[in-house]
Amino acid sequence: MLKVRNAALVFAAALLLGLAAISQAQAPKPPAKPVAVKPGYARAVFAGGCFWCMEPPYDKLDGVVSTTSGYIGGQKKNPTYEEVSSGRTGHTEAVEVVYDPKKVSYQKLLDVFWRNIDPTVKDQQFCDVGSQYRTGIFYQDDDQKRLAEASKAALEKSRPFKGAIVTEITRASEFYPAEDYHQDYYLKNPVRYKFYRNGCGRDARLKQLWGAAPE
Repeated sequence: MLKVRNAALVFAAALLLGLAAISQAQAPKPPAKPVAVKPGYARAVFAGGCFWCMEPPYDKLDGVVSTTSGYIGGQKKNPTYEEVSSGRTGHTEAVEVVYDPKKVSYQKLLDVFWRNIDPTVKDQQFCDVGSQYRTGIFYQDDDQKRLAEASKAALEKSRPFKGAIVTEITRASEFYPAEDYHQDYYLKNPVRYKFYRNGCGRDARLKQLWGAAPE
């Protein structure tokens, strides 16, 4: 029965994504413009599966200036959504967070990241399967690297779940903003977003892993 239910959830989520793709098929697909980081602000990049779902938890944080959905970690320059979705570019869907370190720490961003992913699966997040959905922390400098590795080590020590942590920690390569229609998707298309998120079983799995609703 559980397998049947999971299959139905995956089918529903895939159907929604298919409908969304069809609706965008004839529309122009320009990438969003890169976000300039003003003096005093900092940048962080996290991959947690579908980038639609990684913007909301950061947008609600005081001190976060902007979130941008995009692609990172691959070989192809200026990839499109269709190319990344094929799994052949090496990129993963990610969110770039511009923040004010005086108001929110990188450590807090890391805490929010872990609580919004399943770090126990490789090349998959919830109903989305493929290397383009792998989880990762893409550090900008040695300080971010140190904090990211320390946070992972602490989680491995206090792990509230059985599976090993497979989330990668990698120096950030070039981040490519995704097409405009992907930005703030949860605000532009709230019904579709909620249907996809629920159909994919994201919140149910997060609660199972962490024992509480994601931050």
